[in-house]
Amino acid sequence: MVANSLSKHADDDPNDLTTVLDEAWCHLQRGVADSRSPAHYPTFATVAADGTPEARTVALRGASRSLSTLEVHTDIATAKVAALKHSSKAAFLVWLPRANLQIRVIAIVDIQTGSAVDEQWDRIPAASRVSYGTEPTPGTVISDVYAYEKPSKRERFAVLMCNMLSIDLVQLGERHRRASFRRENDWMGEWLAP
Repeated sequence: MVANSLSKHADDDPNDLTTVLDEAWCHLQRGVADSRSPAHYPTFATVAADGTPEARTVALRGASRSLSTLEVHTDIATAKVAALKHSSKAAFLVWLPRANLQIRVIAIVDIQTGSAVDEQWDRIPAASRVSYGTEPTPGTVISDVYAYEKPSKRERFAVLMCNMLSIDLVQLGERHRRASFRRENDWMGEWLAP
C-alpha cells in the first residue's frame, strides 16, 4: 500500500531523498487514477490581480513525472484563470492523512484552449462536460440559489498545464522530516528543518 510504504522505507533509510520523492510521485499519480485518493482533490492557490490570495479545490487530471507537470481542467471564465492571466504562478497543496504527508508544489501554469485540448475534451464523459459553460459565468451574483444553467460549451474548456518548479514534502512522525526538490537542480533534493 502506498500510504504505508513511505513510513516503511523511512525506517530502512530515513536519509534517502530519492525514496521520499518516489513516494510523493506515487501519491500524485494515484490521485489521478483514484477519485477516492486525497491527492485527487488538491487545493490550488493563485493570486488575483488585486493581490488577494485565492484557494480552491480542483480535480487532478494528470501527473507526469517525466514532464514535471500536473494537469487540471477548468472553465476559461473562472476567477482562477483570470488570476493566472495576471500571474502564471500557482501552488498545489495535498494532505495525505494515512501517510502523514504534506505535498506542496509551486508551478508556472500554461493555459491551453482550442484544438490544443481536443484530446482531453474527448476523454470527458458527456455528463461531466456541463462543468464547462455555466451561465451566468462562475462567481456572478444571481437572484436565487438556482438562477443559473449548466450547458456544455466546448469553447469554455481549458486545460491548466502546470509546469512544476518545486516540490516541498513534510512528513509528520515521531521525528518530522522535510525535503525540498527543485527543477532547476534536476530534482536533486535537500533536507530542510521541518
